[in-house]
Amino acid sequence: MTDAKTAEAVELLLRGADQVVPENGLAEKLAMAAREGRQLRVKLGVDPSSPDLHIGHAVVLRKLRQFQDLGHKVVLIIGDFTAMIGDPSGRSKTRPVLTFEQTRANGRTYVEQASAVLDEDPERFELRYNSEWLGELRFADLIHLASHYTVARMLERDDFTKRFEGGVPIQVHEFLYPLAQAYDSVAVRADVELGGTDQLFNLLVGRDIQRAYGQEPQLVLTTPLLVGLDGVEKMSKSLGNYIGLSEDPASMFKKAMRVPDAVFEQYVELSTDLDVARMRELLAADPVQAHRVYARELVRMYHGEDAIPHAEARYDEVARGGVPEDVPEVSVPESEFQEGRVGLLRLATLAGLTASNGEARRLVLNRGLRVDGEVVEDPMLRLDLAAPVVLQKGKDTFVRVRRG
Repeated sequence: MTDAKTAEAVELLLRGADQVVPENGLAEKLAMAAREGRQLRVKLGVDPSSPDLHIGHAVVLRKLRQFQDLGHKVVLIIGDFTAMIGDPSGRSKTRPVLTFEQTRANGRTYVEQASAVLDEDPERFELRYNSEWLGELRFADLIHLASHYTVARMLERDDFTKRFEGGVPIQVHEFLYPLAQAYDSVAVRADVELGGTDQLFNLLVGRDIQRAYGQEPQLVLTTPLLVGLDGVEKMSKSLGNYIGLSEDPASMFKKAMRVPDAVFEQYVELSTDLDVARMRELLAADPVQAHRVYARELVRMYHGEDAIPHAEARYDEVARGGVPEDVPEVSVPESEFQEGRVGLLRLATLAGLTASNGEARRLVLNRGLRVDGEVVEDPMLRLDLAAPVVLQKGKDTFVRVRRG
């Protein structure tokens, strides 16, 4: 790799990166790999605590793909063993542990979804489970590993410090998590490790442990945590502020149009390859068009060019107050009818719009439910469904219900 190509590669890899340790080490690693004629081994360790991925997870996956496109090998480690410890990063209390079976099941789903971003060619992709080596460690091996780090260093970690000062218990096994993650780097001989900004401490421990085991310390590169659609909290499925990687094109387009202007530039930079400066100018001139360009690009990335027209048309139809063509249908069994009618609250629940009749009642009282486009104000309304009707929750959730 020439100096010019190295500089170009560094510029690509630094786009959207938060921190690199050592600061000037990226060019050195790339140049070293070129001199030695070998691939860098670029590690990402993930604990499959949840089986669902969103574009916040894709930030670091896209960075891995950039390394692959430069000819290097990604080593994706599913932390089926470390997930049973529970990563304490950013936690104000001990994280509940998962069973081995849960971690394996979630891990399989993670890999399936990550394949939407990563190249799975064996020349550039290696999948490992850290139970391969961590499950084989003897107690003496664990003592040897733990001897290379001090409690004082562990307590430098911000979340541990806050819990210690606040009198919140820290379980001894939580100290083992960063060491186990660090040992992963030793096991796969990582040249580079990626992670979110909340993983910086763990990644730096990996450098120290690699030195202790006689290896060249890995370069650490962190990526920012993508803010959710609320514009405040980190993107999370539990908070409902996410865009899922496996969401259908229409849902993805709709959510992309809802990205707050205040964090729009971050979304563009971290989740796409769109020109940030050009999108910044477009946002200032025409915010709606800027969001459309972003939404189209996101749909193209995960569903292909052909999915864009339908997703955009559906969004526009709903925005005009219309009912989209591809509304899911639910058949209501005859057993639900009394005297030829079924209550609206029960109907909303059967249609999957609400979890209970109580929730449906609150939705009606808040004017959040429509029948064939008309707001319903009477929670005691009963329908005969002589003809199918369309129930609408909020602005853009529709279900057509018919008598079964």
